[in-house]
Amino acid sequence: MDTTLVKQETSHLNGNQQMATAVTDAPVQLNPGHIIEVGMGFWPAKTLLSAVKLELFTTLGQESLTGEELGSSLGLHERGIWDFFDTLVALGFLQRDGDGPAARYSNTSETGLFLDKNRPQYIGGLLEMANDRLYPFWGSLEEALQTGEPQSEIKHTGESFFVELYQSPAGLSQFMAAMAGFQMGNFIALAKSFDFSPYQTLCDIGGASGALAIQVALNHPHMQCVNFDLPPVEPIARETIAHFGLTEQVTTISGDFFTDDFPKADVITLGNILHDWNLEKKKVLIRKAYEALPAGGVLIAIENVIDSERRQNAFGLMMSLNMLIEVGDGFDYTAAQFDGWAKEAGFQKTTLLPLTGPTSAAIAWK
Repeated sequence: MDTTLVKQETSHLNGNQQMATAVTDAPVQLNPGHIIEVGMGFWPAKTLLSAVKLELFTTLGQESLTGEELGSSLGLHERGIWDFFDTLVALGFLQRDGDGPAARYSNTSETGLFLDKNRPQYIGGLLEMANDRLYPFWGSLEEALQTGEPQSEIKHTGESFFVELYQSPAGLSQFMAAMAGFQMGNFIALAKSFDFSPYQTLCDIGGASGALAIQVALNHPHMQCVNFDLPPVEPIARETIAHFGLTEQVTTISGDFFTDDFPKADVITLGNILHDWNLEKKKVLIRKAYEALPAGGVLIAIENVIDSERRQNAFGLMMSLNMLIEVGDGFDYTAAQFDGWAKEAGFQKTTLLPLTGPTSAAIAWK
């Protein structure tokens, strides 16, 4: 072979390799925007939480007000009102008609429906709790990660938030309504997407105000439902059930789900209950559900179930961090973990039913 040709071909190949290396080594245009957005995420969060705490959306109601009128109604100093209100506009939580001092602010369709205390769909109680409790507690996340200890009221008093809550009927009622509003989309999705036709009875364990049982009853008139929770909750649940005219279809039973047997039913539901507890207590609850069900019965746990590879459901993962902050040893879980616990208790099979957003129903059949 002609050595000149070989040298030329080798030189050509080396040139291509150098070009490929140059392309591969070309700097990628990286952008720190996501890092900054998440790192400063407490800015928009605290802006919204403050607006809820100040009852801004309730003050507006169905009206529109100028910045001065709204600021005066809320008792705000003039320095911050324009930045505050316009930030809420930019974040999509307020509407503004016009510019300058004469511009008028009003609620969006969403904030007018869900953040006005005068509307039955109000979910602001959850955000009030986030502002008053979770926001300062999350400031101690580093300590929680280093110690594994809760950073909630338990840290300071040795008592959980719920001990004080159950002693205040008004506060308990507000909290139950807020939690029901927060979960309502998931309860409706479950009632409409799960096939209840083979079953006759349902018991919602830790059912609070009865929202889940009510939605199942509304969508499936053949179902007889029981709401099971602690004695202080029962009057709230009864009032809510009566409001929907379902006293013949939904009843209440008081009890402690750790010390008392679960009521017998074809379907047992646990709405955001399992993640509150450590592994041992999770297994106790699943086992008690198994014992309360007949052959062919079903357990449904509604949670922010974490994806198996733990890469996608950021909300579920952060909820698990929130359980660390709240109680220490409670945690959220994957479908595979639920499957293992359920089969250990005796269930035959499990599946996952997506509901709304990051929430799913983990289902186990006996």
